[in-house]
Amino acid sequence: MLTLRTERLILRDYRPADLADHHRLMSDEKTMYFLPDLLTHSLAESRQNLEEAMAAALEAPREKVFLAMELAEGGAYLGSVGYTVIDSPPPGKVVHAGYFMLPEHHGKGYMPEAVLELMRHAFEDDGVFRFETGCFADNRPSERVMQKCGMVREAHHRQCAWHDGKMRDRLLYSLLRDEWAARKT
Repeated sequence: MLTLRTERLILRDYRPADLADHHRLMSDEKTMYFLPDLLTHSLAESRQNLEEAMAAALEAPREKVFLAMELAEGGAYLGSVGYTVIDSPPPGKVVHAGYFMLPEHHGKGYMPEAVLELMRHAFEDDGVFRFETGCFADNRPSERVMQKCGMVREAHHRQCAWHDGKMRDRLLYSLLRDEWAARKT
């Protein structure tokens, strides 16, 4: 079982007891507004999503790292953070990250803290060479997380994705292993 810790957070592999909180997160239309393909519409769908995350944690090599976020003090469930390996060239893994959190926990700095710890794990423990993520251009809170984590904006794809009845712009951010290492010196 993978468990990562920060000053305020625990990031850990999902377990069956997370179902109610996971369902509340995954079925929350406000939280999942920018991720409609992940929105669940029933407890059964949320259970299937949770079971897939738990199964992925047992695979070797591990291609998906999806972690529950909780407060270190008190254990309150906050959301989810993780990545999927999308390529494995000789220099190391290329991963695409994602993150989302229940609205009542927004604005407290938890997400940048979680993403930075996930990046640390990716680069220092998991052989990742390139860590990337993106968002719709009008999802400013998500973009701010990327910026706070020191990621580099690589692209602004104009009107490239259909969402909520119109074409929208998408942003792509990334960080490379040597950029991460340079931050540590």
